[in-house]
Amino acid sequence: MITLVMTGVIWLFVSVRAVESIINRGLSLKLFLTLTVLQLPNFLIQIIPIALFIAVLFVYGRLNSDREIVVLRAAGMSPLAFARPVLALGLVFTLIGYGLTLWATPKSYQKFRELQWDIRYSFSHVLLREGVFNTISDQITVYIRERSGETELRGLLIHDNRDPAKPATVIAERGAMAQTPSGARVLMFTGNRQEIDRKSGKLSILYFDHYSFDLGGVVNKPDARFREARERSVDELLQLKKTDVGNPKDYGKFVAEAHQRLALPINALGFALIAFLSVMLGGFSRRGQLTKVLAASALFIGLQILDLGLINLTAKNLGLIPAIYAAGFGPVLLAIILLLIHPTPRLLMRRVKNAEPVATN
Repeated sequence: MITLVMTGVIWLFVSVRAVESIINRGLSLKLFLTLTVLQLPNFLIQIIPIALFIAVLFVYGRLNSDREIVVLRAAGMSPLAFARPVLALGLVFTLIGYGLTLWATPKSYQKFRELQWDIRYSFSHVLLREGVFNTISDQITVYIRERSGETELRGLLIHDNRDPAKPATVIAERGAMAQTPSGARVLMFTGNRQEIDRKSGKLSILYFDHYSFDLGGVVNKPDARFREARERSVDELLQLKKTDVGNPKDYGKFVAEAHQRLALPINALGFALIAFLSVMLGGFSRRGQLTKVLAASALFIGLQILDLGLINLTAKNLGLIPAIYAAGFGPVLLAIILLLIHPTPRLLMRRVKNAEPVATN
C-alpha cells in the first residue's frame, strides 16, 4: 500500500511536468500515459526501500506497543526468529530491485528517451491545435480553424519564411496530416499559394486543387542520439572506454552508474533491518517509541544522504567505488551480526538464575 501511494504521488508530479508537453506540443493522452509509465521503473527502485522501511517500522512498532513482542520474548522467541519475515521480504524485494536495475530501468528509460527524441524532431506525434497559430519553427507558422477526426483539417493557413527573399503563404479549405518515409506532410486541397519577391515587390499567386507541404526538414535533426548512462546496461557501462563518451570528464558518471545499480537494490534489505532493530533493541517502554522511531528515521535519512553523496563523489574519483558497496552492504552485515550476538530470552533467564543473590540488610 505504501509503495502504491508513493508511486501515485510521484506519478502525479511527473504528470504535472508533462502537462506542458500536452499543451505546447499537442500530445495525445495515450502517448502522455506511455511517457509517464515508462518512468515508473526508475522511481520504483527508489521507492521500494523507503516503503519497506516504513512498513517494518509500523508493523513491529504496533506489535511492540500492543506488548505482543513482550509476550513472545517471554515465551523464548529469539530476535532472529522475529527477523525471519523481515529477512524473507527484504530478500524478495532485493531480487525485485536487481530485476529493475539490471533490466527494466535501462530498457524503459531507453524507450522513454527514444519517444522524447521522436517528439522533438518528428511531427508524427504532434497534433496541430485548432484556433491558434502553431509555431512549428522560427520560419514555419500553421493556423487551423477546425479539426475533424485525428488527421482531417479545415481552414488552413501556412506561412513559410524559410527563404527570406521569397516568403510564401499557403491557404487551403481543407487538408490532412500524413506521415511519409521522408517525414511529416500536410496534404492540402482547394486553395492558393501566395509568394512575394522582396526585391521586385512582385506577388505571385498559384491556385491548386491538391498541394503537399513538407514538414520533414523543418527541424535540423542530428544524425545520431547519444545515449545517457541510465539507458545503458550494466555490462555496457563497465566496458565503456573514455573515447566512447562524448565528454571524457563524464566517464566517471557512467562507471558510477554501473556500480550504483549493483549496490542500490540491497538497500531494501538494509533499511528493513534498520527499522526492525530500532524497535527490537532495548526494552519495552510505557512512554512510547517516539525516540526509537526518530533514531531510526535519522539513521535512514543519513544513509540516503550518504548514498547520494557517494554517487557524486565517485563520479569525480573512481577510487571511492568500494565505498558505494560498503554503504549498501555494511548495514546488512552489521544488522545480521547484532541479531546473531543478541542474547535470547532463555539465555537471559539462565543468567538471572545462576546469578549470586544480593545481600540485603
